[in-house]
Amino acid sequence: MNALRYPLDAPPAPGDVAEIADGVLWIRVPLPLRLDHVNAYAFDDGDGWTLVDTGFDTPPTREMWEAVLSGPLAGRPVRRVIGTHHHPDHIGLAGWFVEKHGAELVTTRTAFLFARMLRLEAHDRPPETQLAYWRACGMDAAIYDKRANERPYNSSDVVHAIPGSFRRIAEGDAIRIGGRDFEVHIGNGHAPEHATLWSSDGSLVIAGDQILSTISPNLGVYATEPEADPVGDWLESCTRLGRYAREGQLALSGHKLPFSGIGPRLAQMISGHVAALDRLEEALATPRRAAECFPFLFRRPIGESEYTLALGEAVAHLNHLTQTGRARRYREPGNEAWFWKRT
Repeated sequence: MNALRYPLDAPPAPGDVAEIADGVLWIRVPLPLRLDHVNAYAFDDGDGWTLVDTGFDTPPTREMWEAVLSGPLAGRPVRRVIGTHHHPDHIGLAGWFVEKHGAELVTTRTAFLFARMLRLEAHDRPPETQLAYWRACGMDAAIYDKRANERPYNSSDVVHAIPGSFRRIAEGDAIRIGGRDFEVHIGNGHAPEHATLWSSDGSLVIAGDQILSTISPNLGVYATEPEADPVGDWLESCTRLGRYAREGQLALSGHKLPFSGIGPRLAQMISGHVAALDRLEEALATPRRAAECFPFLFRRPIGESEYTLALGEAVAHLNHLTQTGRARRYREPGNEAWFWKRT
């Protein structure tokens, strides 16, 4: 029996809204990606609106928001934008709302600093630190050659300039949104210092990408911190956040459908990653590079469009096995690639 329940079985059309809870509007923002949307939410504050997450800064997304602002939001001002985390699909238009509509940006300190840093960094070709990381992971040679000679994804392509100031939220903070009191609880793993907000009346959880219904958040390791253990961070977060889960809470998640059943879903996601770690450990009876571990982690073939994300997730699971003493990492003489073998 599926423990998850969905108050609405389909999202609103782009430019339209659906009332997902009293005074809360659900907005489906299109993305030009395999995961083709992000969920935004508008909370009615009486004299204006608080938005949660925004989508990319692209002309079609701005056009969609202009239609929503003048239509379903009835021309009332956006007073605040809450960014659950720093990823561009969530914070891409936050600066635009601040600049054009006078909104206040509310997010965690780490999300603010990461977003500003990434927005200011742009490259025409991948820097050597990135190339060295891909080589260390054993990236497919054809994909490596293509990636090395093309303009990489830059946050500045899809993120409006991040404002110079913000309002910080941190673990345990209280904040009032749309006539409800919320308490902030921080998650990690998918993004550092990811904000989740839990209403004191037990009705709503602003979950962002920390808790999703039918997909698992990407847990990736990047060239900036190649020794990171986001899987460990995420497992700790899921266990800790599970203490706040109550029957009947509605999770306003960053992708897919809003849902009830947070406790069972957290347990399900933990179980899924624990099983993946066990499969990977067994596979490491034979030494393997990160790029050779996809079959043990993913239930479908990995195409070129999602290859880099999958590679980062493979390293994340391998790093967790290494840091918990279940595997070791080494290099063979004359080979830049890391190999992992179970201990």
